Amino acid sequence: MKKINIISKAKEFENIIKHRRYYSNRYFVIYIMKKREKYFRFGISIPKKIGNSVTRNKLKRQIKNIIDNNKCFNKNLDYVIIARKEILNLKYINISDNLNFLLAKIDGEWTNENK
Repeated sequence: MKKINIISKAKEFENIIKHRRYYSNRYFVIYIMKKREKYFRFGISIPKKIGNSVTRNKLKRQIKNIIDNNKCFNKNLDYVIIARKEILNLKYINISDNLNFLLAKIDGEWTNENK
């Protein structure tokens, strides 16, 4: 994942979350916000309630890998992915399936909305 595609500043996270457009399932909440730039950006947040720092960093690496391998992104959206505590019970393939399902749902709805 390129540095240009990463959201790292707290104000940017807050701005996207305040926008209040989100999609969720049992394991993730994904907040989105439309923007003018022609590239997508991602922010990943794993709350401190989920394991220790080693576990949280492992989950972040796995989510980044899933994002790198996924091709269905709307180019003019910012995404903030927040993991829920139930994610600890999942294996990588299940995390991938759940996250890809949500991302495909977002892509489908935003593609239809912008036609």
